[in-house]
Amino acid sequence: MAMKGNAADNRTRSSVSIFIIISMCCFFYILGAWQKSGFGKGDSIAIEITKQTDCTILPNLSFETHHSRSDIADDIGAEVRTFEPCHERYRDYTPCQDQNRAMLFPRENMNYRERHCPPEEEKLYCLVPAPEGYVAPFPWPKSRDFVPYANVPYKSLTVEKAVQNWVQYEGNVFRFPGGGTQFPQGADTYIDQLASVIPIANGTVRTALDTGCGVASWGAYLLKRNVLAMSFAPRDSHEAQVQFALERGVPAIIGVLGTIKLPYPSRSFDMAHCSRCLIPWGANDGMYMMEVDRVLRPGGYWVLSGPPINWKNNYKAWQRTEEDLEEEQKRIEEIAELLCWEKVSEKSEIAIWRKRINSDSCAVRQDEPRLGSFAAAIESPKLWVMNVVPTIADKSTLGVIYERGLIGIYHDWCKMEDILLEMDRILRPEGAVIFRDQIDILMKAKRMITGMRWNTKMVDHEDGPLLQEKVLVAVKQYWAGGHTNETAEV
Repeated sequence: MAMKGNAADNRTRSSVSIFIIISMCCFFYILGAWQKSGFGKGDSIAIEITKQTDCTILPNLSFETHHSRSDIADDIGAEVRTFEPCHERYRDYTPCQDQNRAMLFPRENMNYRERHCPPEEEKLYCLVPAPEGYVAPFPWPKSRDFVPYANVPYKSLTVEKAVQNWVQYEGNVFRFPGGGTQFPQGADTYIDQLASVIPIANGTVRTALDTGCGVASWGAYLLKRNVLAMSFAPRDSHEAQVQFALERGVPAIIGVLGTIKLPYPSRSFDMAHCSRCLIPWGANDGMYMMEVDRVLRPGGYWVLSGPPINWKNNYKAWQRTEEDLEEEQKRIEEIAELLCWEKVSEKSEIAIWRKRINSDSCAVRQDEPRLGSFAAAIESPKLWVMNVVPTIADKSTLGVIYERGLIGIYHDWCKMEDILLEMDRILRPEGAVIFRDQIDILMKAKRMITGMRWNTKMVDHEDGPLLQEKVLVAVKQYWAGGHTNETAEV
């Protein structure tokens, strides 16, 4: 399994990192940081944001920059490119997850469900609209249980997963009872079962990985137990499941265990989880379990619930033969033994393994020692931070971020224009972006943003107005799909 990255000659800067802050109260921030040196420069800003429970702009920063206009003279009068709205049919556009393009790739090892990005000539350079009638999400914790229908207007899961209590449609909202395929009685009861074996309550488990997450109810209910779960699921027939998770305020990405590595450093998670996630764990010489082993910390736990666990009592309900299920579980047990995992529990349809703390006797597991200061400084039960680090960075800090009990992913962008358009695509209406960089870089970003329906303010560095490093605050204007926005045919 090889880590893939976008290979492009025209990079914005090798040290670019994007910090995505998704609030479960009233804002959805994306923070861009193009810092030449040093770490943790955003701590003081983060601390102030934590204090601002009404999500207002920081009061102690001057919103008038005091640098000489000669520093940015080259940008005065420069032409501003206006980005028009995409056609409304692109409201769910996800560039590297296009279903038509996916069908061109082999189905073996889920290759067709992996990221397949469009060539340059097929990229959209327009602003993706929110669904018509989009409204501000409910504040946390109400958003865990309710999502406005207008924000994710898809009802198919309410029918297909009705008996499993995934999601229900009620009036103009979706309600999430907290159920799942393997826990129709609710995630809380299910997590209590896990907590009887796994030390969830004492802080030992801080980060978790949920593979094939559905609408991420497991991760949603772990939040109140101070466990931050990274959930992922493919964009398959349940097309809206990850979008439901994000609208609820739960960390989630579109992803799949396939032919490439997961976008996380080694030894990132205290617990990994599969609840009937349909991943063939025993196939391909244990490749998928080995990938879980890579991202699981020494002493971490792997939870498998559903097939083939307890197959003797369930093979008829699962509509599979006894021989098939028995062989599948046997293969899983063999791979777990090769990985030096200890099976600590099997009860009903839940099996739990623990990775040894000292794995020296097993196969060599890579990675050298491996900063998410902004994320660590924001101490609030109402938001979480997604740190995004490029694979091409001179010094990768994502491993350290996970060591601190925070979360993030690897991802590369090629050009500033690509980054800004992606920010606009994934940012909610009236969401905010904070850029921190040298004045020349910020002016280039501001010029592009001006053509993207964002309002901007330049802010001086907290250590004084004479520093070249500034802060650019941008707020995406509210607009949504509808006939008045159909100005760009692509």
